[in-house]
Parts: sequence; C-alpha cells; structure tokens
Amino acid sequence: MKSCLVVDDSRVVRKVARKILEELHFTCSEAEDGRQAMEACAREMPNAILLDWNMPVMTGIEFLRRLRKMSGGDAPKVVFCTTENDLAHIQEALSAGANEYIMKPFDSDIIQTKFAQVGLI
Repeated sequence: MKSCLVVDDSRVVRKVARKILEELHFTCSEAEDGRQAMEACAREMPNAILLDWNMPVMTGIEFLRRLRKMSGGDAPKVVFCTTENDLAHIQEALSAGANEYIMKPFDSDIIQTKFAQVGLI
C-alpha cells in the first residue's frame, strides 16, 4: 500500500484529503506545517505528499525546497493543493520540484486524476 503525507494547516482539509486518499488505498499521515512535514519525512519518506502553500512555521514552498535536498527527498511525488492559482505560483512550485498542482476546493475526482497523472495510481 502506498503512503501519502497530507500537509495543511487546516484540520478539515487534512481530514477530507485523508478520507479521499484512504478510499484510493493510501495509508495517510498528517502534518499541520512544513516543519512537522520535514520531521515526518525524516522518520519515513512517503510515496506522495499533498502539500498546502500557505502555512505557519514553514510554508509549503520552503518545505518542498528542503525536501528535494534531503537524502531520498527526490522520491516522493509532490502535489501542491492550494488557493494560490496564479501562473507565478504554479511556475515557482514546479521549478522547486512539485510534480503537479491542484486548486482548492478539490474533490475525489481531482485528486484521483492528478495522482494518476504522476503515476501514483
């Protein structure tokens, strides 16, 4: 079973994403900011990361840049899931190492499509 780390400062978003991902047969863990996500990845690198941009402590883009420099940090498929939908943010995320980008609000079909596009399902 593949694993996914859901990183978002909203508990509601994490719970909704977890429910969708578990229905897609992922085991899920959660982090509410980039620092917690770094700690989780240091313990065990997930197959996928669903990542919010705007969070306290460490933003999603800061986390992504650090993740990609970690040993094994090039392996997870990272899908940004955010309200930041302008071209500059999308280009910044992709150049920092994101594999895909989805907008909030999201639903099961959107997550399933994007995860399929990056080869997770």
